[in-house]
Amino acid sequence: MKKALLLLILAPCLQAKTVSVSSPNQQLTVVVSDDATLPTYQVLFKQQTIITPSNLGFTFREHESLGNNAKISNSRISSHDDTWQQPWGERQNVRDNHNQLALTFKQNNTSFDVTFKVFDDGIGFRYQLAEKQGYKHAEISKELTQFNLSDSNKTTAWWIPAREWNRYEYVYNKTPLNAARHIHTPVTLKRNDNIHISIHEAALVDFAAMTLKQGRDGQFNADLTPWSDGTLVKTSDGFTTPWRTIQISDSAVGLANSDLILNLNEPNKLGNVDWVEPSKYVGIWWGMHIGENTWGSGEKHGATTKLTKEYIDFAAQNGFKGVLVEGWNIGWDGDWFHNGDVFNFTQAYPDFNFAELANYAKAKGVEIVGHHETSGNVSNYANQMEDAFALYQKHGVSQVKTGYVADGGNIKRVDRNGQVHREWHDGQFMVNEYLANVTLAAKHKISINTHEPIKDTGLRRTYPNWISREGARGQEYNAWGTPPNPPSHVPTLAFTRMLSGPMDFTPGIFDLSFNGLGSDTNRPQTTLAKQLALYVVIYSPIQMAADLPHNYLAKPEAFQFIKDVPTDWQQSTAIAGEVGEYIVFARQDKHSDDWYLGAVTDEHARTEKIDLNFLEPNRKYIAQVYSDGEHANWVDKPYEMAIYTQTVTHKDELSLKMAAGGGVAIRFKAL
Repeated sequence: MKKALLLLILAPCLQAKTVSVSSPNQQLTVVVSDDATLPTYQVLFKQQTIITPSNLGFTFREHESLGNNAKISNSRISSHDDTWQQPWGERQNVRDNHNQLALTFKQNNTSFDVTFKVFDDGIGFRYQLAEKQGYKHAEISKELTQFNLSDSNKTTAWWIPAREWNRYEYVYNKTPLNAARHIHTPVTLKRNDNIHISIHEAALVDFAAMTLKQGRDGQFNADLTPWSDGTLVKTSDGFTTPWRTIQISDSAVGLANSDLILNLNEPNKLGNVDWVEPSKYVGIWWGMHIGENTWGSGEKHGATTKLTKEYIDFAAQNGFKGVLVEGWNIGWDGDWFHNGDVFNFTQAYPDFNFAELANYAKAKGVEIVGHHETSGNVSNYANQMEDAFALYQKHGVSQVKTGYVADGGNIKRVDRNGQVHREWHDGQFMVNEYLANVTLAAKHKISINTHEPIKDTGLRRTYPNWISREGARGQEYNAWGTPPNPPSHVPTLAFTRMLSGPMDFTPGIFDLSFNGLGSDTNRPQTTLAKQLALYVVIYSPIQMAADLPHNYLAKPEAFQFIKDVPTDWQQSTAIAGEVGEYIVFARQDKHSDDWYLGAVTDEHARTEKIDLNFLEPNRKYIAQVYSDGEHANWVDKPYEMAIYTQTVTHKDELSLKMAAGGGVAIRFKAL
């Protein structure tokens, strides 16, 4: 819904050497110059230099590079202020308020454009090469973009390694900046003056993902993930890059409240998406991770008609829309991690009657949540994808979880000549494969939840059926990871991975001692209250109640919060937090006047005083509090919880008591 639009076009600045543009609040400035061999940009925040002069440009295998002795031939500044609506999201209304600098660079017989958008919370810039300039079928061999950070010796970084075997599924490192040598984005930085920075990208389409390589200390160079033949990006006739993004704030919560990534993506291309429905689900999943069931057939097979009916009954009785079923289709027997060739996406095991279960679920007001695991053989999946989605649509499946389990650099691609190639999850080929999966699913009115995905870059705005994805170390590592996720993991995710978009973390484990208690077992290093708080802290429009049904029935008072908490929000705000230490989020239900709060901490117990000024004035609320008990801690007393109610208003202050590895979850029920 557009509320306002202002466009100012200034006269072209011919032969300009230096051009600048500032944010609407004038606190953030970008300066672009053509004085050096390559064009450069720099970024200032509150008159402090954040990014020192950094190169722009590209080189190609057989074409002239872009940027070498290029000069600014034209520049134009414009302003934009607009509010648009998400069909689902952490907030319904998103304000897009920025100033734009559009530059044309000229070198010899070639010209290219670089556009900067400067928001109050950061910047984005991208390159565009128009068609018919002799670059048909050009292959990019290097991106020359730099991010040169000032005060790098006084900066802390939270990062995960790039181009390693485990994709994005690592515990985040916290180190001095100079230790972050080759890293994925988003990467989060904190300077000694408390300025926080996140470097990432937006609208990654038909291009390779950008990683960052540190040259000399503080100098990050864009490093694109290659094809198997070493080419970085294969273009046709001209190209448009993703937006390179830098979010900047004087607090950690400023990063968490930014909409910059979404604002740099194109509007919805799917039209009416009423069929995309935020919801909660349960599933035949956790039992496989803790060894109670198997994906493959046999006496412990999880995906049976009998067990699926039990989960459907549980979902119907407790208000869950979906039941995820993994392991229902042929291909899971044997070493399924390496046998992607044999997966069949339309043929069920004999003990799973799809048609019967679809009818049973429909009669109960529940849907089956589909599952497609490729084991990294995307060509086998592509050949069956149309039939697979048609089958799901026939049986009323509207959400599908896809999986691309394979070691990094080991995605199997079979070309037209039958030759096998091995690709990275985040190379150009797979970037296109993931989007092809999402767009084909949309034709069948199916939403996609991608696991082992390409990182999120805000494409949910353009394709709202891309409803969630994994892309980080999730809950399953608490079943068998060695070590499991540490208590600091979620307070770190909130300021790193979660800056890019929703995550299907699969919260809600109630049996925290399936491998015994203590600090040296594979188990969630959280309290029970923290598991509840995850439903508010880790945003996703689909949320799983991941544990086994009998574990929820054993703790009905705590289970009530999972039954109550929504997955679609009118508005959200990060209230307080520090990277890797703690985070407090408040979110308002989109379909009622209720608010919800989630707070989680690292291995340190803490008490945070929170103003309730986010609540509506002149109204009373019943605060239904689920808090760590007096002696709770994640190591040996994870279940101790205080559940109580009190009446509050927007003028009140609450003390949130969090145990070591703990948290607090609150429902503010409007009166």
